Amino acid sequence: MTVPVFLADRMALERDVIVLSGPEGRHAATVRRIRPGERVDVADGDGMVAECVVRGAGAGRLELEVRARHEVPAPQPRIAVVQAIPKGARGELAVETATEVGTDVIVPWAAERCVAVWPPARRAKSLARWRTTAREAAKQARRARVPEVTDLASGADVAARITAAACALVLEPGAAEALAKVPLPAAGEITVVVGPEGGVSPGELAAFTAAGAVPARLGPSVLRASTAGAVAAAVLMSRCGRW
Repeated sequence: MTVPVFLADRMALERDVIVLSGPEGRHAATVRRIRPGERVDVADGDGMVAECVVRGAGAGRLELEVRARHEVPAPQPRIAVVQAIPKGARGELAVETATEVGTDVIVPWAAERCVAVWPPARRAKSLARWRTTAREAAKQARRARVPEVTDLASGADVAARITAAACALVLEPGAAEALAKVPLPAAGEITVVVGPEGGVSPGELAAFTAAGAVPARLGPSVLRASTAGAVAAAVLMSRCGRW
């Protein structure tokens, strides 16, 4: 059984005693009911982990004695999911599942056929929800690294990311190439583009393939936009030895 993971900044992890308070402390002491003598890990979300034993617990507060520290290296190849914005709570579902399987970067994308939009007045709030979801899902999945959730991307931003990637794929149900067969690099970034429920538009597909992306299909069934990214990431991680 893996131990619970909580998050704190790197400066806190460098101390011999870490005090968890605020939301993290309340979750640990009040919700999880963690008590003195139990083992927990505290991560900074960027690879550093402090292995701790609880030496004191109070109302919404834990005092942790650091026994050891270790650094979890950034995995290779890096997996980035460009996620067209789904409707309603399906956006948070997409982020949660992609984080749980191990995705390293999540890029919210304002695709042409997206029904949901992030108007400028609500963009910061929507982005904050995705980032909070990634943070909480990383803790639940016992990850030392919280995935990066980038700013909202346009089609041009996605094309530029594709050009810079070691390998880029666009999920297309009717593609000739299967995701399970596409040659993968051993290092660098693998970018996988997930379109909205209405699919990637012909103009977007042309721009992405011109930038170097390969259309690829997942399988015989058509997945929702909110689940396709996590499934694709899992297939890629299995193929490149990360799973």
